[in-house]
Amino acid sequence: MDNCLDSLVFSCFDRIGAVEVEDYFVAISIVVVCSALLAWLASLGRQPVILAYFVCGVLLGPAMLGLFDNVHPLENISRIGVTLLLFLAGLVLHPDRLRKFLRSALTITLGGSIITYLLVYAFLRTYGYSSSDSNIGSLALMFSSTILVVKLLPTRTLHQQHMGSICIAVLIAQDFLAVLLLIFLGTKSANSAWYYTLMLPLKTVLFITAAVLIEQYGLRWMMRRSDRYREVLLMLCLGWCLGLAVLAEHIGLSYEVGAFIAGVSMARGKIALVFSERLKPLRDFFLMFFFFVLGARFELLPSSSIWVPAILVAGLIVLARPLYLRLLLRCVGESPNFSKETALRLGQASEFALIIAAAAVSSGRLSEEVSQVVQIATMLTMVISSYLVVMKFPTPLGVSPALKKD
Repeated sequence: MDNCLDSLVFSCFDRIGAVEVEDYFVAISIVVVCSALLAWLASLGRQPVILAYFVCGVLLGPAMLGLFDNVHPLENISRIGVTLLLFLAGLVLHPDRLRKFLRSALTITLGGSIITYLLVYAFLRTYGYSSSDSNIGSLALMFSSTILVVKLLPTRTLHQQHMGSICIAVLIAQDFLAVLLLIFLGTKSANSAWYYTLMLPLKTVLFITAAVLIEQYGLRWMMRRSDRYREVLLMLCLGWCLGLAVLAEHIGLSYEVGAFIAGVSMARGKIALVFSERLKPLRDFFLMFFFFVLGARFELLPSSSIWVPAILVAGLIVLARPLYLRLLLRCVGESPNFSKETALRLGQASEFALIIAAAAVSSGRLSEEVSQVVQIATMLTMVISSYLVVMKFPTPLGVSPALKKD
């Protein structure tokens, strides 16, 4: 495991730039030490560990001490954690279970996205923002956080229970819509946007088919030939995950979708659960950087013209989204208790909102002010939602023995 960790970290260094490796060693060491201390304090106070990582980012980032003015290198490292998170989610989900819940997932995804769009758009327009800004801002905030939802689902729930299948199916459908939105924002002409949109389903089908065939006749054969060497098996597993993630990004999908497909393609094998358990510590280590970067991006002193609408939008999402998602879940036949818990777990904005807002500003479709509103609102919903879920439902980060389930 140590060899895998070292290899992944230094592979990230090679891509970051012409800064001395020792500088990155010091930077990572500071983040790890500070996060460890704050996580220990959080555990003593029975608070979510995720919040400790977030607070660490706020303390060390530009908002306070300013030790990390540029968190882009750490963001690259955190991407490994996100990729592993989606890969492990796929490892414990057999393809047959995803197909079973596809119709329900589409109903919940489309219904929830439309309602969120209408509510946020109406608020932003009422607050005085332009139609264009309100439109893009509302589109960015339609989705739930794949990273947060999957991170706070116990592995047993993902693997054995109905809730895990529903949540993952909804999140993957939302990720697909987010990728489509990014394509529209990234293309200059409507004709190009429609072309890439129509090509995306074809690319996805071809990508899934190729992944299943290569895993069936290539990867499994390689693993059988080296089944006595655990380190080799683990490296093959990681190579499959990261390779498909990079390939998916290259063809216009995303790292997350590629990693998830890599996991689902391996989920048909008996060894999938073994890999799932062995890779958890590696996943958690790199995810720490994701929440650190989230905190480091947080601005404590923007103007009131940004803070007030951001807080109101965040409150609207955190309060309203669980209500209408609960109703949608009941409409597709789910029980009241199941609908309540699942809706609360999905009751936040997505990390895709940060990406969409940045892409929209770069293309000139969104003002900087509304972009900051979207980003602050997104981070607030993620913090509030994670706190509520950890305090109320079973999670790997539970604050009490009864709620701690890995």
